[in-house]
Amino acid sequence: VQLQASGGGLVQAGGSLRLSCAASGSIFSINTMGWYRQAPGKQRELVATITTGGTTYYTESVKDRFTISKDNAKNTVYLQMNSLKPEDTAVYYCNLLYYNYRRYDYWGQGTLVTVSS
Repeated sequence: VQLQASGGGLVQAGGSLRLSCAASGSIFSINTMGWYRQAPGKQRELVATITTGGTTYYTESVKDRFTISKDNAKNTVYLQMNSLKPEDTAVYYCNLLYYNYRRYDYWGQGTLVTVSS
């Protein structure tokens, strides 16, 4: 399984970016995809997740600004980021998680989001 993330870049505070992550390979149909981020000098943190059924979770700091969505047919997850703040600056990683007799956990290569003040 491979995850290919794209969409990062440089944006001014208050701007928007849309991240995409496409998963390819043999993937169990019932899964959770999500986005994590790691800022310089900090631990990786969960940003948002979405299940095959559409249930979403957001970390408190991005609620009402970020929207996660998923195209199950394409195994692709999106993260629409609005009202970006300098503290959103980080490398964003997509993740695919599912259970099929055991845990399967895959990561994308990361895409850099830089928000200037």
